[in-house]
Amino acid sequence: MQLVSVDVGGTHARFAIAEIADGKVTHLGEAVTLKTADHASFQLAWQEFARQNGGTVPRAVAMSVAGPVGGEVIRFTNNPWIIRPALIPEKLDVDRYIVVNDFAAVAHAVAQADDAHFIHVSGPDSPLPQEGAISVVGPGTGLGVAILLRQAHGYMVQPTEGGHVDFAPLDSIEDQLLARLRQRHRRVSAERVVAGPGIVDIYETLATIEGHAITHRDDMALWAAGMDGSDPLAAAAVDRFCLSLGSVAGDLALAHGAKALVLAGGLGFRIRDTLVASGFAQRFQAKGRFEGAMAALPVKLITHPQPGLFGAAAAFAQANRDS
Repeated sequence: MQLVSVDVGGTHARFAIAEIADGKVTHLGEAVTLKTADHASFQLAWQEFARQNGGTVPRAVAMSVAGPVGGEVIRFTNNPWIIRPALIPEKLDVDRYIVVNDFAAVAHAVAQADDAHFIHVSGPDSPLPQEGAISVVGPGTGLGVAILLRQAHGYMVQPTEGGHVDFAPLDSIEDQLLARLRQRHRRVSAERVVAGPGIVDIYETLATIEGHAITHRDDMALWAAGMDGSDPLAAAAVDRFCLSLGSVAGDLALAHGAKALVLAGGLGFRIRDTLVASGFAQRFQAKGRFEGAMAALPVKLITHPQPGLFGAAAAFAQANRDS
């Protein structure tokens, strides 16, 4: 069957026609990206997509949304849209729908993407296991965490709030980073360090250690300067980010009893070469008595161009596989 797959974020809403069969996505059409600021509501954006699609769309929709999905109303941080799931059939003129959290959609994408959509980061260069738990971790604006549990008869996805576990320093630099963050936060979560905005505090901590005057720069500027090498201190901050991400990812995999870990998100893809060359793998494996077991876990990065759209369609396919 065909359905409309939608990935709604703060700035953009992406739409595509997907085809599914036997619980899997068999085809994902070309994505249409609309700016949320250009449309007063999701219903109006939906109508614009339908217009661009020739006026008609399938009568089923799978939605990935950037935020909690359990309540009666879905609101977004960076756009004024409000979505009431119970009204989706009426407002969109569809018969079936599903709404999933954006990172749950990414985990569904990990479950169903071909091996060609993954690159090796560390550990054994082998395919993802077909049975057992796989940790899915996505550093972006926040730190997304989900568990993908594969079983002989299929799989299930469990979204989590794993990004909000306590940050655990492993050396004196991270001790100083934690002390800096504690000046503003009573409790410092992993997300404060290994999500995109965390590069600012990492950079300013390194500047203090090096005796440099601190000139505040936003995270986007620091990522750019660190990745192109124009600022050696920013480059050192990117390397330190990779170390800390390795520690956090290893903690999560250990807690999940995972047999593999997948990194996801635009930031992970952007720093993929730095990750491979950094101390990420050593930190991921540095778990004391479990170091040998951690070294046996494959770590990969998903490179699918539209994981939100693909994953939303995959979630719908799983939910309707017996219908």
